[in-house]
Amino acid sequence: MAIADHHPRNRIAVLGSTGSIGTSCLDVIAAHSDRLELAGITAHDRWMSLAEQSHRFRPRWAVVSNADHRPSVQTPQFSQGTELQFGAEAVERLAAHADVDTVVCGIVGAAGLRGAWAAIETGKRVAIANKETLVVAGPLVMQLASKTGAEMIPVDSEHSAIYQCLQAGRRADVKRIILTASGGPFRGWSKERLESEVTVERALAHPTWQMGPKITVDSATMMNKALEIIEARWLFGLEADQISVVVHPQSIVHSMVEFVDGSVVAQLSPPDMKLPIQYALTYPDRWSGVSPRMDWTQSSHLDFLVPDLDAFPALQLGFEVARRGGASGAVLNAANEVAVDRFLHGSLKFTDIPRACREILNAHNDDPSPTLSELLRQDAWAREEMRRWTR
Repeated sequence: MAIADHHPRNRIAVLGSTGSIGTSCLDVIAAHSDRLELAGITAHDRWMSLAEQSHRFRPRWAVVSNADHRPSVQTPQFSQGTELQFGAEAVERLAAHADVDTVVCGIVGAAGLRGAWAAIETGKRVAIANKETLVVAGPLVMQLASKTGAEMIPVDSEHSAIYQCLQAGRRADVKRIILTASGGPFRGWSKERLESEVTVERALAHPTWQMGPKITVDSATMMNKALEIIEARWLFGLEADQISVVVHPQSIVHSMVEFVDGSVVAQLSPPDMKLPIQYALTYPDRWSGVSPRMDWTQSSHLDFLVPDLDAFPALQLGFEVARRGGASGAVLNAANEVAVDRFLHGSLKFTDIPRACREILNAHNDDPSPTLSELLRQDAWAREEMRRWTR
């Protein structure tokens, strides 16, 4: 293929390849196999799915990060040309490997920080789908990227939209950014109704996006938008008061940038993660995509609503943490991860998630300039506090 001579293939490692981001990423790689090559894949528990992916793509490495699975994993079930490794350290080795050009960070939660850190440390392009990396350690991550020359390109649909809109003007001319939120399954619900009527099944029924259970619950509480506020603060070098949120039920406008002259630039597309993933892999180029297109022959309307901070207090936590900095992002994120797990397992009410997170956030001893080890210590403290929390 002549095109491959001019475009050496971009060698990609997908951390969290069996999740919703990971599988969408593999679809993009399959659609552009002349220019994109899957070098490595990782999963924590779903090693059977990982084995299937190894046969489909024949990557050089596959990593099962949960080493407890080692006795039950059968090496012959993986592709013959794929080297199978185990443990969190193997994820870091893959992310840092010289034969990997781009690392897609799709591991959910604070667990994704180590792989992302290893990729940034070695100066790679990092397609960052794991918002917790920047929520937990935003200033340290961006300082490291600046030092090593790593390219941080967001994959979250909202942050990808901001990244794309920023191409329309100079950073110095940005007045603010506006993140859009679908509002989740409980949009329009009152505080009282949320207290009494939310079930796990209802919380997992997202009206627009197909996502894993943790992110779906975060969307229902609007904690995902709180985390995105914190992420945007560090990723784009903004002040907390330069970030706004509007509820946009159609999920067509993925976010907007307002410039000082009053001009607002927005990025629109049908809700599908393959578009922001492809953009992160191909930037600054745009290739013909595999995502659905807007149909402008159909009548449609776009709604924008003010978020209800009384019913969804998690959103306010995002603005507060973006202002406070320090270890507060690590504490909020860790507390929320455990709270969501407790809700899914029936030991915490839906409305207790933001309530408990606020109490733990208020109780932590803040350090304005924490080291990475201090952030991880605060993360562990917040998890333990949340496991013990009762009303």
